[in-house]
Amino acid sequence: MSAIKTAPQAEPHWLNKSTMADSLGISVQAFDKWGVKPVAKVGRSVYFTVADVLHNRKQNEVEKHQPKPIETQDFEQGGLDFERYRLTKAQADGQELKNEIARQEVVPVEFATFSLAKVVAEASGVLDSLPLNIYRKHPELTTIQQENIKRELAKAMNAMSRLDESLDEVLSEYIREATE
Repeated sequence: MSAIKTAPQAEPHWLNKSTMADSLGISVQAFDKWGVKPVAKVGRSVYFTVADVLHNRKQNEVEKHQPKPIETQDFEQGGLDFERYRLTKAQADGQELKNEIARQEVVPVEFATFSLAKVVAEASGVLDSLPLNIYRKHPELTTIQQENIKRELAKAMNAMSRLDESLDEVLSEYIREATE
């Protein structure tokens, strides 16, 4: 809260609290509840301007028409209102997720797993037949070179076969890095 500016004397357009309350047709206590910030203080008297009062009342009217955020602590845990709030929030979150999927911003993990498994199966088939194709095109390869090719391809195929096991770990790592 900023300090009230002190002035040596009151300006002609400033009104003290009681005069301002009288001009508005309300009590001094009601004026205090409005929370209008004084423009200045002279001695023990505080002064207000009509512009500040108008601004305060305008802000009050604007705030009346703004939705207030719902606090979960406002509800009794397990009460009917709390459960309605949870249901409404879950429905809103579900709809937002559906909208993100429709905009193709996110995909369900099940779909990603399914589609990657199909791609891996195709790639695995190609890799499985790769040594024979290489041997046919390059009969000059030695047995050691052929075994090295088979070994490296087996490593790649093993890594691809473990994709469904490692996908959850990769997803967790992605989320962890994205939220940092």
